[in-house]
Amino acid sequence: MTDQSGLTGSCQEPIAKSQKRLCIIGSGPAGCYLADQLLRLVQDARIDVLEKLPVPFGLVRYGVAPDHQGTKAVARVLDRTLARDRVRFFGNVEVGRDVTLDELRGMYHAVVLATGATCDRKPGIPGEELASVIGSGAFVSWYNGHPARTVPELRDVRSAVIVGNGNVALDVARVLAKDSGELNGSDLPPDVLEALQKQPIEEIHIVGRRGAADAKFTEHELTELGTLHRAKPIVAGGSNFVGDTPVEKVLREFAADQRQEIPVSIHFHFGLTPLIFLGRERLEAVRFLSCEGREADIAAQLAVTCIGYQAAPCCGAVPVNGVFANDSGKIENGLYVVGWAKRGPSGTIPTNRTEAQQVAQRIAADLAGARQPSQADLADFLQRRGTPWVDYSGWKCIEAVERAGADQTRCLLKLLKTEEMLQASQERELRPA
Repeated sequence: MTDQSGLTGSCQEPIAKSQKRLCIIGSGPAGCYLADQLLRLVQDARIDVLEKLPVPFGLVRYGVAPDHQGTKAVARVLDRTLARDRVRFFGNVEVGRDVTLDELRGMYHAVVLATGATCDRKPGIPGEELASVIGSGAFVSWYNGHPARTVPELRDVRSAVIVGNGNVALDVARVLAKDSGELNGSDLPPDVLEALQKQPIEEIHIVGRRGAADAKFTEHELTELGTLHRAKPIVAGGSNFVGDTPVEKVLREFAADQRQEIPVSIHFHFGLTPLIFLGRERLEAVRFLSCEGREADIAAQLAVTCIGYQAAPCCGAVPVNGVFANDSGKIENGLYVVGWAKRGPSGTIPTNRTEAQQVAQRIAADLAGARQPSQADLADFLQRRGTPWVDYSGWKCIEAVERAGADQTRCLLKLLKTEEMLQASQERELRPA
């Protein structure tokens, strides 16, 4: 079926009256894992997965670093869930723009918010509005080719400061430090690669408020920084780290690295709290306060703050302290939450699978007493409003176009604009058999 706007509509059968109708808002790992668990637990379930972008997979597509294709490969698992007969994908459908949360709750036995944590936490210090000071969510969205991305001001960046001691900080540092050859096989957009390679970067500073023992790096991600071609990690006073945490052990190895004449230095700093971003129109330096009460400036033409994310409101549902208040995933009768929107930006992608099992059990137990929704079907509802959407078949067309555009330097050529994606959703001749 094709809607009146010419974009892909649903090609699946309407939902039967006897089925349990469930709606998941968000198609990232949390939403897809939950859909899979609900299909297992509720034999008569029919699940609609809504996504405001024309393409699915959320954090996997637009959050995981483009040079970590092994991690991004989990998209194949998520894709199998969206391909199931009892699942319908509604891409390019935004709650609040195309349909309200209340309207959805009237159509389904249960609605689940799997919208993630899409807003950068602000450091809340002077100068954060300067050009070249950017949150990690915005920076990661840029280098991952998100259609709503903001292109950062990158001009003559010789020194970059990354505030934060988690894996996202390592991702940002690694992408800045790698040469073009090391980025072969990624899905880094060509304009991003060009912009990064133009920078005469010499120093990258990874700065954390706490000590090394409290850093949230994982051992594997941290160790990877020591394998880069043109960059070398430098840890001042590394021999003073006497703890046995995996992070401290790796940092001691970095401190013992005697390699010379490496073009880019990645400096680790601990126990420094940012006070102010200095500069007139654009960033010039970042001032920090040490645990001993001393102030120090680090010159920089780029600062990326990797200090966490928080959920955005979804119509009448408003997060508190960055998450939607819930009881084991239940917000109120008929309304649930899962993933980062539930617990905050913590854990790894597999964490969502474990959590999905628990929330699915909660939803399945509640369905027996759930009120009966109206017989309105979302596909009919959207078509009556003249609202175009992309179904699973349309998504596979987009995927085929992106893979067809790749060359030997990248695994796919991402479409960067929503309009391009919508047009590609119509190109059936490129869809794999």
